[in-house]
Amino acid sequence: MPDLSEYRQLAKDMSVDAVALVPGPNFTRAIGHAFMSHERPFVVVVPASGKPAAIVPNLELGSWDLVGFDGAVFDWRDQTGYDSAFAELAAHLPMATLAVEGQVMRVFVSKALTKALPNLQIVDAEREISGLRIIKTEDDIASLQAAIDISERALERVIADVRIGQTEKQIEQALIQALFAEGASSLAFSPIVAAGDNSAQPHGKARADYKIQSGDALLFDFGARKRGFAADITRTFFVGEVSDEGRAVYDTVLRANQAGFEACQPGVTAHDIDDAVINVLEASPYADRIRTKTGHGLGRDVHEAPYIMRGNDQVIRAGMVWTNEPGLYDLGNFGVRIEDDVLVTEDGCRSLTSFPKDLRIIGR
Repeated sequence: MPDLSEYRQLAKDMSVDAVALVPGPNFTRAIGHAFMSHERPFVVVVPASGKPAAIVPNLELGSWDLVGFDGAVFDWRDQTGYDSAFAELAAHLPMATLAVEGQVMRVFVSKALTKALPNLQIVDAEREISGLRIIKTEDDIASLQAAIDISERALERVIADVRIGQTEKQIEQALIQALFAEGASSLAFSPIVAAGDNSAQPHGKARADYKIQSGDALLFDFGARKRGFAADITRTFFVGEVSDEGRAVYDTVLRANQAGFEACQPGVTAHDIDDAVINVLEASPYADRIRTKTGHGLGRDVHEAPYIMRGNDQVIRAGMVWTNEPGLYDLGNFGVRIEDDVLVTEDGCRSLTSFPKDLRIIGR
């Protein structure tokens, strides 16, 4: 039986009748098994007191049995619809207030809940529910490290074969193959492989019709997923040669990245870290190329709390993991981003990424 005591306590702390989870990172963490989010409602409800309940699509019952769930289960079939399952849940747990994941629960699921419980007050508890996993355990960190190690090995394999004349799409395909060859369970997200002017787009898409030229910046933003945890790494290289401008921009971003490490320690805020990083960029001749915040939390989600940005006064604590990814982007010209995955420790922080950050020319 999954231990749902944290969610039961959260319901008590928030003075709500129950907490609801739907398939996604929090659901997987709580249940210990991953289930797909699709057109079929799938909900686990943990009341402040008493046993939990679940609405489960009938075709998932075999997999659900593996969970060892000790609570009421209301299943439903596509042919008959899910209204009766929600009505049974409502009769079993006549709730007045329910805390949900505001960024994950879909509208049609919330409407099914309020149809069965017309007076139900739904509370957005995204921050509180996801906050239960903001401090990583030793197992979490080991899984993150495994995903990062896979990613770094894959990147080294790929850049060794980069050649002038290849397309971004060809390199992207090689990167995906290398990630799985090195042991990735899946991709953390669709990788970004962007060269030349495309590298100035923070979320550029690989092109099939652009052939890499000498002097191009070549940016990789990617990550493996392993044991449910995601790596998120960015490195920028130059192909064949690098201009004086390229060197200067790269050095500026690297100094900003280092400032993030120096600012990170328990007790500072996300604002403090971002401010230290952005100050370096703003003091450079390239301040007009700033387009993004410093970073975000990392774990089961690629983007999660804490969000490293000015104005966010969330206190940084030991056990948090965040991405240190300053960048400068000159639209129509080129961009540089350097991203490390950072673990906050009791006396500072350490980088979980170890891929070298010295400016590197590849593809000669």
